[in-house]
Amino acid sequence: MVATAVQFRDVSKAYQIYPSPSSRLKELACLNRISFHKDFWALRDISFSIPAGDTFCIIGENGSGKSTLLQMVAGILEPTKGIVNVQGRVAALLELGSGFNPEFSGRDNVYLNAAILGFSRREMDAKFPQIENFAEIGAFIDQPVKMYSSGMAIRLAFAVAIHVDPEILIVDEALAVGDIYFRQRCMRKVHELRDQGVTILFVSHDVGDVKALGDQVLWLDAGRIRELGDPDMVVSKYMAAMTEKDAVYLNVNHRRASPERLAGPFHAPEIVTRIPNVDHRFGDGRAEILGIAIFDGLGSSSLFLEPDSNITVRISVRAIEDVALPVIGFMVRNHLGLDFAGTNTAREGVEVPAMATGDIYTLDFHLTVPHLYPSAFSFSPAIADGTLHAYTMCDWVDNAITLQMIATDQPVYGHMHLPCRVELNRTLQSSAPGHQLEHQLG
Repeated sequence: MVATAVQFRDVSKAYQIYPSPSSRLKELACLNRISFHKDFWALRDISFSIPAGDTFCIIGENGSGKSTLLQMVAGILEPTKGIVNVQGRVAALLELGSGFNPEFSGRDNVYLNAAILGFSRREMDAKFPQIENFAEIGAFIDQPVKMYSSGMAIRLAFAVAIHVDPEILIVDEALAVGDIYFRQRCMRKVHELRDQGVTILFVSHDVGDVKALGDQVLWLDAGRIRELGDPDMVVSKYMAAMTEKDAVYLNVNHRRASPERLAGPFHAPEIVTRIPNVDHRFGDGRAEILGIAIFDGLGSSSLFLEPDSNITVRISVRAIEDVALPVIGFMVRNHLGLDFAGTNTAREGVEVPAMATGDIYTLDFHLTVPHLYPSAFSFSPAIADGTLHAYTMCDWVDNAITLQMIATDQPVYGHMHLPCRVELNRTLQSSAPGHQLEHQLG
């Protein structure tokens, strides 16, 4: 039976909010018999358990309670209600430089943090060179932490956290301030610790990292659990909600008058009615994706993606209600679920006529496939009502069709090969007065 590293049982956390400093003093003066504050509940009725060795990712908007939850796991905060049970040595990377005394040098702070975690001076003498090498802050290790940039502080904090033999590692959004080089090193180390059986609590707005690392994902919304479970499912629902919220925000004061629409009902001469896969679907339902298909240059259904080949992505949509400003397109995702590329009619400058109830349109997107790394790529079709910058999602189908990129003899460095022409630039010089040296590459 796998042990439980972290368990929350009906946990809630409230902060006391006072309208003014004097209100706090009044409450103290009357020995708390009269309340002058309001309770702000950062977390409400949170229950979950994390098996030892799992990676537990937490997503949510700013202010949703993610940091409060992590601080309770780290033992910094106590719950107002409920029980938090943590089994194992915890190393926490929370706010920038948290746990560091700004007046002490980096070296002194390393030893101070280690002493708090129960390490002896001799043990830290052995570990310190590894911490110093990983942090790569040079002579600043002996300077006061108050002189550090935010990036330097997080380098040292992360180096300490991963070298104190944690059984539970907490990583908040602090890594987002690091440079790309150091962040890549940190993520490799997180993967290594995960493979070694360290329990990891990871907060990030990068859904690619969440999908790559997470065994479970918790979506917090205004202090409550919105979703908890499989990473693909939770992340898809979270991204859908954020897309809808962004659309509502952009839509305010940005809608323009509807153009004259076609007389309906109109049915496209060619319609696709099959959606091979539906991972998740969302929208207000005023229009729907009927089907999606991908054809090669000869008009046959494509089974693979071939570099430099021509394909047609065909999407058929139907209006359930009138849609004044239809925008139709698709998003391509890689095997990690990251949005890799995409387009739509508004982006391409194509104005689609207004749709009346019952109208069926088919859009053909003609593409030349770039030379991508060999992997699976999914296509998610969508129809919205609005403009490029202000729209309401009618229907979005996650990962409706997936094709595999064919591997070739030519390697792909990174994600894709950039089409390029190479010339050797040489200056022809005279070997002697009046004579020109010519050399042709054979």
